[in-house]
Amino acid sequence: MSDDEGSQTLVGISFPDIYRAQEFLTAATGLAARGSLQLKDAVLVTKDDDGKTHVKETIDPEPGRTALSGALWAGLFGWMLGGPVGWAAGMAVGGVGGAVTAKVVDLGVSDEWVDWFRQAVQPGTTTVVLLLEDLHTEALVEEAGRFPGAELVYANLAEDTLDRIEAALAG
Repeated sequence: MSDDEGSQTLVGISFPDIYRAQEFLTAATGLAARGSLQLKDAVLVTKDDDGKTHVKETIDPEPGRTALSGALWAGLFGWMLGGPVGWAAGMAVGGVGGAVTAKVVDLGVSDEWVDWFRQAVQPGTTTVVLLLEDLHTEALVEEAGRFPGAELVYANLAEDTLDRIEAALAG
């Protein structure tokens, strides 16, 4: 039985480098495979030493890739209906439609939270943001103990659970 049946939990943990962050993301995936949580989305937010942030979302569509896919499919359909002119029109409409769709669709961690974490992440670090359901908090606390030196940035969990996660990360 999970501690937070049906509710969504947002957790952000910061790491001194991308490799440790990716290792934690792999560990979270392992927890999901063992049934300790449902991983709905994961976002990596990296800020380089110059203060430039890079965001990698696992499930939200990327505008460039979605625009290309939309352009190719609409272009093919346009070619079948109108030949070369239909192909050109289909490519244009499909590309714009795909890009707009990617910007509008927000399947996991909301864009507002991604922006918040962009501001919160410190230079030279990477923050892993997890959107979870059916979380067994004891499993998360235990897993956090494997990552001493990481820092809890945010979690919408009970105060005692936050204290236990922070203690586990402190080593």
